[in-house]
Amino acid sequence: MNKVMKDKLKDSLQGILPVAAIIFIISLFFYFTDKNIQGEDLFQFGIGTLLLIVGFIIFNIGAENSMMAISEKIGGYLAKRKSLTLLIAIAFIIGFLITVAEPDLWVLAEQFTAVKPFVLIVVVAFGVGIFLVLALLRIAFKIKMSTLLIVSYGVVFLVAIFIDSSFVQVAFDSGGVTTGPITVPFILALGYGLSVGRGDREADENSFGLVGICSIGPILAVSVLALFSKPDAIHTSEIAGFGSYLLRYLFEILVAISPFVVFFALFQIFVFKLNKKKVIKILIGFLLTYIGLVLFLVGANYGYLPIGDKLGREIALSEHNWVLIIVGMFFGFTIVVAEPAVTVLTHQVENVTSGAIPRKVMNFSLSVGVAVAVGLACLRILYEISIWWIIVPGYLLALVITLFVPGIFTSIAFDSGGSASGAMTATFLVPFAIGAARALEHDELKYAFGLVAFVALAPLLTIQILGLIYKLKGKKARRDKEEDEIIDLKEV
Repeated sequence: MNKVMKDKLKDSLQGILPVAAIIFIISLFFYFTDKNIQGEDLFQFGIGTLLLIVGFIIFNIGAENSMMAISEKIGGYLAKRKSLTLLIAIAFIIGFLITVAEPDLWVLAEQFTAVKPFVLIVVVAFGVGIFLVLALLRIAFKIKMSTLLIVSYGVVFLVAIFIDSSFVQVAFDSGGVTTGPITVPFILALGYGLSVGRGDREADENSFGLVGICSIGPILAVSVLALFSKPDAIHTSEIAGFGSYLLRYLFEILVAISPFVVFFALFQIFVFKLNKKKVIKILIGFLLTYIGLVLFLVGANYGYLPIGDKLGREIALSEHNWVLIIVGMFFGFTIVVAEPAVTVLTHQVENVTSGAIPRKVMNFSLSVGVAVAVGLACLRILYEISIWWIIVPGYLLALVITLFVPGIFTSIAFDSGGSASGAMTATFLVPFAIGAARALEHDELKYAFGLVAFVALAPLLTIQILGLIYKLKGKKARRDKEEDEIIDLKEV
């Protein structure tokens, strides 16, 4: 247990401290220059950072021993039953319930008031349920990941042509925030369990891709909703006190965890029938997941949301406001590895590929991609650039690359897109963008929203480019080996 704690502490410090250091240094500069950043802001930021570190550790220990453990077993059970009807029914129910429970989605729904938050959440949950079914059917019928992605995104962009432009940002943002710290561990392990249970030779490859496919569901669902709605107003989340955030997330995360506990109870009674010791271990895992997520989200909102909004305003109003792009890129580079869902994903990638795709390489690739994405989002805010100029060529390039890279890289890339845009992005980078847009008096619905979509798009390109590099290196290595064998034969 001590080794596990040390590993989690190391991951937590490496992920969060670089982000905290950059934010603190920039905030300190404004604190000493114009006093718009107050001492109270820095104090809250310090408390928030401490809560992030502790919550990060507890969440990761809990998720490994609860959600990931039971979802692998559920996947294995579905594979053994070989019932298509059962697979579709359980997949849809799981997809719907975990989406309704995702905290990041509630944050987005509260900010966008063109439709009632509950309506938006239900529509998004329906989309995730449908696409989780499609993702599992892909494994069952061995459909190529690239084929499903090209067809699905083709439909998405076809529908998007006919909707109000103000909805486009929210539609793509919803795809990013939906796959957060609750959803990702469960879906990843579910796919792995199903693939292994079927005895697939491509189990490692098929275990990934579900998160990426599920991210399409909200985009398409919100786009269809937009055909029947018009945006009329927007407001952003109110900045609250420590007590308010604590009470809010104690309740919201309890709602988020409950569906998993219910599923475990039902499967334990009728299917698993695990011994008492294992049941207690899983229940403790759920409790740790709950505590860890509450601490993490309270820390992010209490410490990072207010300072993100103020920094965005201050930099945008400065004489050299182009610095917003550079600062945004710094934030993007460091913030992605602090996402709980990214940590879960990179650990599983390294384990499943037996170290062939190291966590360090993945983290660096994600950081570079997200840095560029946030830089483009800030450029869009400053110069009021339409989202279409970036989102269309970005996705088109990502989908073209799927035809040339090994399937596992495509699956991991699209999973990474969903995982990278989570709690830290929603509670720091989005307020940072909104603060800048407000200060410049630019339409925040059209230009601040969309940042999450860019963050979700970046890994689709960077991880697949990493796959191309691995593929080319593999070809070169095989060529060199063949040449060596020819030389040896000549010598003989």
